[in-house]
Amino acid sequence: MRVNLTRTAWSRYTSVSPSNLADVTPPDDASDPKSADVKKGWARGAATRGLVALPLVAGLVTAGWLLSGGTGHPTAVAPPTPRPEVAANTIGGGAGPSVLEVSSPVQAQEPAKAGSQLETWAQGLSGPLEVPAQSLMGYATGELTLRTEQPACHLSWVTLAGIGKSTAADGRGGPLKLSAQQWKRWGRDIPGTTKPSVTNVRDASIAAGRALCATGADLGGGNGWWDAIGKYESSPLFRQQVLGNAQLYATLSLDPAKTNAPSTRATRFALGQLGLPYVWGGNGPDAGAAGFDCSGLTKASYEDAGVELPRTADSQFRSVPSVPASQPPQLGDLVFYGNAATNIHHVGLYLGNGLMINAPTEGQAIQIHTYHSAGDDYVGAGRPAS
Repeated sequence: MRVNLTRTAWSRYTSVSPSNLADVTPPDDASDPKSADVKKGWARGAATRGLVALPLVAGLVTAGWLLSGGTGHPTAVAPPTPRPEVAANTIGGGAGPSVLEVSSPVQAQEPAKAGSQLETWAQGLSGPLEVPAQSLMGYATGELTLRTEQPACHLSWVTLAGIGKSTAADGRGGPLKLSAQQWKRWGRDIPGTTKPSVTNVRDASIAAGRALCATGADLGGGNGWWDAIGKYESSPLFRQQVLGNAQLYATLSLDPAKTNAPSTRATRFALGQLGLPYVWGGNGPDAGAAGFDCSGLTKASYEDAGVELPRTADSQFRSVPSVPASQPPQLGDLVFYGNAATNIHHVGLYLGNGLMINAPTEGQAIQIHTYHSAGDDYVGAGRPAS
C-alpha cells in the first residue's frame, strides 16, 4: 500500500531516522496515489515495547500501529496521546485503539548452568541458530552472571544474541558492539578472567548485560526492554534489528528443526531488509529499486527460500493455503489486510510473538509492527510453505 507523505525516501541503514521508524507524519493534503493495493490508510508506525526474558519470552506490546477505516483516498491519522500499558489479556483495555493486543508468552529454551551442559546446549543450537557455539556460550554466561549480580533485571541470552547479530553505529567494538565508555565502565572485574577483553564474547556479554541492567529496568518485557536497548544504542534501526533477531532466536530455540524450513529462510531474508525504504512497486535492490513495497517484500523473501509467490497482496492471498482462523499464525506466515471478498490491500510476514515484518507505507522504512489489533481490517493468515 502507499500513502503520499511529505518525506523523501530513506537510504539503507545510515540515514534511517527515528521518525522514519516511529511515526508517519500526516500530510496537509494526501492525494490518491492510484495504487490498486490501497483501500485504507495506515497511521502511526510502531513504538515497540518489550521482548525476551528467560525462561519466558514476554508478551510484547506495540503501541500506535493503527488501521483507519473507510475506502477511497488513503488517510494518515494523527497519532493519539500515549496511553498506559494494559493487562496482557486485554484488547483495547478501555484506553482506546492505540493500545494493541498482546500476544501470548512463548517459552525459550534455557541454557544449562554447568559448564559441560552449557557446551552441549550451545553445540545443539549453534547450527539451527546459525550462531557459533562459542558465542552462544558467551551470551548464556552473560545471562547467568547477571542472574547473580542483578536478578531483578531478567536479562536473556536471546537479547544478547540479538545485539550480537545486529548492526551498530560507528565507534562501537567487539561482538556486543560496546562503546568505549560502556566497556570502560562495565568491563572491569569480569568473573573468571584476569585481563578482560572487549573482543572476547564472554567478557563482552557480561559487560553488555551490566550496561543493559544499569538502567534499573526489568528486561523481562514491556517498556523496560525497549528503553534499555535504546539507552544501550540510540539507533532506531539497531533496536528493530535486536528485536527481530532475538525473537527469531527465541522461536528457533524451541523448535530447532525449523531452521531449514522455507518459512524460516524467508523470515531471515525479510529481517535482513529492515531499514530499507518502502518503495511503491519496489522489488528490492537486486531488482534495481531502493526498497520494497509490502507484497514485493513477501515475494522476494519467499523467492529467496525457493518458493514462488504472485506479485500483489491480493493475488498472494488467493493463491496460498489459508491458516484456519482458530489457529494463530506461525513463523513466516503471510498476514493479510482488506476485504476477502473484494480486495486485499496489504500483506506482512509474521515473525512470532504477535509481530510482523512490514513494509508499511511511503516515507517509512521496513520495520517490525504488531500484526493485529481490535478494529483493524486483518483478514487472516496464509502459509506458503511450512
